[in-house]
Amino acid sequence: MEGTELLLVRHGQSTWNALGRWQGQADPPLSELGERQAAAAARRLGDGAAPPVARVVTSDLVRARRTAEVIAAALGVGLEVEPRLRERHAGEWTGLTRAEIDEGWPGALHERRHPAGFETDDLLLARVLPGLHAVVTEHAGNGRDGGAARRVVVITHGGVVRTVERHLGAEAPPLANLGARTVRHHDGRFHPGERVVLLDGDDAEVTVPKQI
Repeated sequence: MEGTELLLVRHGQSTWNALGRWQGQADPPLSELGERQAAAAARRLGDGAAPPVARVVTSDLVRARRTAEVIAAALGVGLEVEPRLRERHAGEWTGLTRAEIDEGWPGALHERRHPAGFETDDLLLARVLPGLHAVVTEHAGNGRDGGAARRVVVITHGGVVRTVERHLGAEAPPLANLGARTVRHHDGRFHPGERVVLLDGDDAEVTVPKQI
């Protein structure tokens, strides 16, 4: 469907984000701050957002799903789960801190070497891009908004958003919790828009975890 705008959003702070642990596809919940961040982002999205939010789609991991539940409930829109939007698998680094990784794999983080079981960009994109296309197709199939401008909020993960950004030729620095990238679907392709942060620091602290 042409003209659909996706807002790819990193979930709120998780308990492992707060501890500096690599999560990958492990499933820790939101921290108390993460809950506040989700509520603050919902207020931001509901405050005259243009285009208006038609629905929310989320990764199946609990930190994303809970973020999506808070936002969808506040906006009064539907919520759907898309497992293909889950985070990159971190392999043997799952649950470890940066210090523990540096001890077990000296120089690997700096040199961008990855451990056994780590999901590559190609593998991640092979599942995430079809998932995003399915979001667009399903949205069109339901005939929402009669062809008017539409926005679908997609709650996913930092590793997913940054990999998609790089694939689309956009800069991809570390992303804040509740940071987001606008992606527009046009001519059968995705095109990167602007980055935003759905927090202003007054309602909830802005955090930028460096782990996936």
